[in-house]
Amino acid sequence: MQPTIITLYSRVHCHLCEDAKQTLLELKNDWNFILNEVDIEKSDELTEQYGLMIPVVLVDGEEVGFGRINKFDISNRLQEKNEVF
Repeated sequence: MQPTIITLYSRVHCHLCEDAKQTLLELKNDWNFILNEVDIEKSDELTEQYGLMIPVVLVDGEEVGFGRINKFDISNRLQEKNEVF
């Protein structure tokens, strides 16, 4: 079974991004996943794609939240993934 990968698209000096990262770190206490944080400002393509939406959270490549990240929504998605296996 492949480990779950959560990707957080964010940028520096973004308070919503900091809140989202904190939420994801709290979820790591209950769920086993790899957290990848990507600074969209290092890529023109990512800035264009996510610039107005950040933070954006993907679970195994599927967008599950943006803007104000809801801990309950992410936890539910992780639960659904675990029930599949």
